[in-house]
Amino acid sequence: MTNQFRKNALCSTILALSLTMGACSTDTHTNQQEDKPSSTVQNNHQNNDQNSAQPGQPEPVQSLPAEAEIRIDSIKKSKPQLAVLEERGAVPGRGQTRDMTVTRTSALSMVAPHEMTVAPHHYQQQDTENYLAQNENPVKRVEEAAVSTFSIDVDTAAYSNVRRMIMREGRLPPADAVKAEEFINYFSYQYPVPEQQEQPFSFSTEIAPSPWNAKTHLLQVGLKAYEPELSERPASNLVFLVDVSGSMQSPFKLQLVKQSLRMLVNQMNKNDRISLVVYAGAAGMVLEPTAGDKKATIMNAIDNLSAGGSTNGGAGIQLAYNIARQGFIDGGINRVIIASDGDMNVGTVNHEALKDLIKSQRESGIALSTLGYGTGNYNYALMEQLADVGNGNAAYIDSLKEAHKVLVKEMQSTLLTVAKDVKIQVEFNPAVVAEYRLIGYENRLLKREDFTNDKVDAGEIGAGHTVTALYEIAFKNSGGEKIPALRYGKETRSHNSENESANNHEELAFIKLRYKKPEGESSIETATPILRSSVKTALSSASSDLKFAAATAGFAQLLQGGEHTGQWQYSDAINLARESRGNDPHGYRAELITLVELAHTINQGRSGKNDIVSGLTQR
Repeated sequence: MTNQFRKNALCSTILALSLTMGACSTDTHTNQQEDKPSSTVQNNHQNNDQNSAQPGQPEPVQSLPAEAEIRIDSIKKSKPQLAVLEERGAVPGRGQTRDMTVTRTSALSMVAPHEMTVAPHHYQQQDTENYLAQNENPVKRVEEAAVSTFSIDVDTAAYSNVRRMIMREGRLPPADAVKAEEFINYFSYQYPVPEQQEQPFSFSTEIAPSPWNAKTHLLQVGLKAYEPELSERPASNLVFLVDVSGSMQSPFKLQLVKQSLRMLVNQMNKNDRISLVVYAGAAGMVLEPTAGDKKATIMNAIDNLSAGGSTNGGAGIQLAYNIARQGFIDGGINRVIIASDGDMNVGTVNHEALKDLIKSQRESGIALSTLGYGTGNYNYALMEQLADVGNGNAAYIDSLKEAHKVLVKEMQSTLLTVAKDVKIQVEFNPAVVAEYRLIGYENRLLKREDFTNDKVDAGEIGAGHTVTALYEIAFKNSGGEKIPALRYGKETRSHNSENESANNHEELAFIKLRYKKPEGESSIETATPILRSSVKTALSSASSDLKFAAATAGFAQLLQGGEHTGQWQYSDAINLARESRGNDPHGYRAELITLVELAHTINQGRSGKNDIVSGLTQR
């Protein structure tokens, strides 16, 4: 053994032993803390992003936590171990979830000399973020399925969550985390504004060529909800249900929750009531219903929140509804707002049971919305489903800027419902349209008969909200058709048919909408035809709103794999978004352009790595 080798080995051993002593010292200190876990290794639900940056600051490089145990069991020749990514289980089907587990080895094993290895016991951080498995909507032939029915969706959580992955973490999202409709509806559009509350929303359409296929067109369906003056807002009875379990110990979790709720409290007045309920291993009331002008009392209750323990979400939800009933305001806004990472692991952990609980409560006039926080264990699937069945909306808060957008700038949209159970049904004319594809809304699809069934739940629309849906359609004989005709299909129709008329080729589709008033039980229906004469001949002549929605939808589809976008690329999305940015007072559209640019760069880097691996494989 050479002197140089002895010197290297001795230095490495001393380094490892010193770190071990530091870890033990830290563990001793940590164990003295009340209700706090001693090791992130032993509790996968806690401290998933303990080392995160402060909100609004750059994310730090992942490093070995002080509390991780490090043991030197042997000194032998070995190669450094690399991080391992393993996907557990088979690929799930629609409606199931994917459980992705990421295991990272200790940083020490990567720096030790190749003659030594540190420990068989490594620090492990698991990524257990949860998303519903989904497949993009398929192309459908109008001859075989002329009617498309779906519920509206005003959730925006998917967009801000993906933004977190790209901007803060420098990675592209898993396909299941991308929901095209939530990307599109994150932005507002300049649709006609309803003039009075009796008409809860306006309805408009526009058609222009698709940016990714010159032989198809995009049909844009837009709704704009009525928004009263802020002074006319009804009194609010809000119950903040805050997750204070150990998994919320992070600047981007509980600390950001506190800052978010403080923003919302500052918008309240003496007519409003604020309550605060927390849940961890058990649930408890921190603040009874308190007038909105008692801000010092409310702020003090929020500031004193701290995290620790397991997560009994079911008990918290039940208690929150009980408190909401105590403070119920007739004719007002009655809503429970959950702030959590969605990581519920004790008590009622059966998600169907939780949803049944919320369904039973929504009939009493108390809605439920969710605010998602954090990384590593964020349960998007659960948070979205709870909001859906609770007649509320789901947002993801990744920064103070997003909290300000959701809880201040768009407060009325978040809190005040102007129409519920809003459904859209489009019947395409087979004499004009050959095929269609609804972009997004995969988990909002309804059966044809559900449209007129008032017992079938659908989405709500808040004051001032805009809702946008895009169909990609191919006209007959346009060359944009993707599905061959059936041998025994109805390719020709009798000219003697009762339905045949001189106007048959003038209408390309017929759109119907149904909705209920916030306190109503019976639906109101409205309908309008879409005329072929309204089709724009060039995308350049379309409105900025349609072009920007198309750029956003195209970006979402690229993140999902680009199955339907042909040769269209990130650079095309960037150019179209820049061209159609339009009026952007808060910079949200400009931020999308930056987001697409970053995704483009990350994708290029990933493609370069794939090329290198491919070249090595071929050698």
